[in-house]
Amino acid sequence: MKVILLERVGRLGSLGDEVTVKNGFGRNYLLPQGKAIRANEANRARFEKERAAIEKRNEERKNEAAGIAAGLNGVSIIMIRQASEAGTLYGSVSSRDIADGLGDKGFSVSRTAVDLPLPIKTVGIHEIALNLHADVAVSVNVNVARSESEAERQEAGEDMTVFDFDDQDTAAEDEIEAVQGSDEEQTAEAASEEADVASEEENNA
Repeated sequence: MKVILLERVGRLGSLGDEVTVKNGFGRNYLLPQGKAIRANEANRARFEKERAAIEKRNEERKNEAAGIAAGLNGVSIIMIRQASEAGTLYGSVSSRDIADGLGDKGFSVSRTAVDLPLPIKTVGIHEIALNLHADVAVSVNVNVARSESEAERQEAGEDMTVFDFDDQDTAAEDEIEAVQGSDEEQTAEAASEEADVASEEENNA
């Protein structure tokens, strides 16, 4: 399928370029998203006639996106999810969840602008890119945690996906030492009692 781009689309081309794309990509993404029109004589004439208006509209959208991006700079949102001790989520965090979370903070961001190829499946702080416009992108931090307090600990730099075996080993060693100490005390007491008994027997003899 050959199309005329109405804005810059990644590495595909810039506004006004005629490019050939796969039929599915054109029908399912470019055309319904208003990013391109089919390349035919009628649309070529229409594009040239409306080019100035299209370029102006595209510039307005770019400026609007740039304004939103400036406000999003450094923004972090918290997602509370249930997860295993190792940090694997029982559910997931999707692009829609992130868009909704940003919406709760007053930012109008479409889920299609969230660059998330696969849903988030682990706790932690994830840096996610937002493609607000073909020429405007910004990143936000998504803090996925099991609780608000855990989110604060992650924000401070603690990794909640690491199970601390050292702490477990130290606790086990302390327990073993306590048991051994108790056994040694019992042995010493028994030896002392035996010595006392032997001493009494000698005195009686």
